[in-house]
Amino acid sequence: MDGHTCQAEGCPLTAEGISCWFTCLMANKEEKWNENISGRFYVDRQCIDCDLCRETAPRFFTRYEEGGYSFVHKQPTTEEEAQLCIEAIEGCPVEAIGKDGEE
Repeated sequence: MDGHTCQAEGCPLTAEGISCWFTCLMANKEEKWNENISGRFYVDRQCIDCDLCRETAPRFFTRYEEGGYSFVHKQPTTEEEAQLCIEAIEGCPVEAIGKDGEE
C-alpha cells in the first residue's frame, strides 16, 4: 500500500520526502462543502457519508441528499455543544470534519 499525498500544509514528513500514511490527513478548510454554515466547524470533501457525525451530533450535522455527504448546518453556541462536535471529529473515520474554520 502506498502512502497518500499529504493534505496538511507544512507537513514535516512530506517535507522530508516520507509518505506519512494518514498521520497528517485532516479536514481541509479549502475543500469544505459550500453547504456548511459559516463558523468554526465544517465538513470537507473527504466525507464518505458514514452517518457517524449525524448520529453523534444531529443538531449540528445533516445530510446533503443529492450529493451524499454530511455538512454543518448549525454551529454550536455552548461548550457542551462544541464537545459534541469534537466527539464527531474524533470518531470520523476519514477525518473529514474540521474545527479550524472562521470563528
